[in-house]
Amino acid sequence: MSRLVIPLGVLAVLVVVVGFSSTYTLSEHEQAVITRFGEPKGASVVDPGLHFKMPFVDTVNRFDKRWLDWRGDPNQIPTKDKKYIWVDTFGRWRIVDPLRFFQRLRDERNAQSRLDDIIDGETRNTIASFALIEAVRSTNRPFEDDEYIAETERGGESLEQVAQGRDKLTRQIRLRAAEIVKEFGVELVDVQIRRINYVDEVQVKVFERMISERKRIAERSRSEGMGRAAEVRGQRERDLKEIRSAAYRKAQDITGAADAEATKIYAEAFGRDPEFYQFMRTLEAYPDVVDASTSLFLGSESEFYRYLRSSKP
Repeated sequence: MSRLVIPLGVLAVLVVVVGFSSTYTLSEHEQAVITRFGEPKGASVVDPGLHFKMPFVDTVNRFDKRWLDWRGDPNQIPTKDKKYIWVDTFGRWRIVDPLRFFQRLRDERNAQSRLDDIIDGETRNTIASFALIEAVRSTNRPFEDDEYIAETERGGESLEQVAQGRDKLTRQIRLRAAEIVKEFGVELVDVQIRRINYVDEVQVKVFERMISERKRIAERSRSEGMGRAAEVRGQRERDLKEIRSAAYRKAQDITGAADAEATKIYAEAFGRDPEFYQFMRTLEAYPDVVDASTSLFLGSESEFYRYLRSSKP
């Protein structure tokens, strides 16, 4: 009886092992290629769920369905106008034909290395075919700067004009690289330039040019400001003179009218009582003429002393 129990147990273990070895499961983000003794067997398996294979001799090679990142290394590239820049790129790709991908590249590590060669090469070829200005700018308005726009509208020296721009250059890199990677069962959906930096020699010249440009704009703005200030001051002086002239004219008119009215009143008063008017005018003159520091030599019959003489008892 014991002799029968042991073989049945071994058989059960073998059944379980064979069962596990003959099945495999793919998740939603996986796809696979089945190989037998290292050679692909059948078509790619892309549907998720439980699948069967030949136990012990078939191997499941799993690949990701999702979009994958590619990050290139910064490269020093010369432009068409012989200026060296550092270009750092990145992209996104995915495996669309697992069988071809396995046959040509085997795994993602080799795919990343192959993408390095292809995308970096196309980036170098494209950048080298255009001037520096095409790689660093996308439009002909590099600054959202009111001062710069006003300066160029006034006829100031503007920067070089962009014919293609960075966006079209990256699109060109992607299209060329995407055609090449199709033979590896890979789809390249995007390539972008993450960063462009000048090498030290070019960077110094660019900074000097930027400083010179800003100084020129500042000098022009300062000159225009000083001219505008002089214009405002001149207008202020003219307005002040006009106000003073109008005020003086008005004051003279008022003074003239007051003098005329006073003269009229004096004339009317003198006409009513000339003797009294003469008397008051003489009394008003005495304090101004006669004081302790004044010496007068007048005749005894002087008209000026007439009222003084008449005041004696």
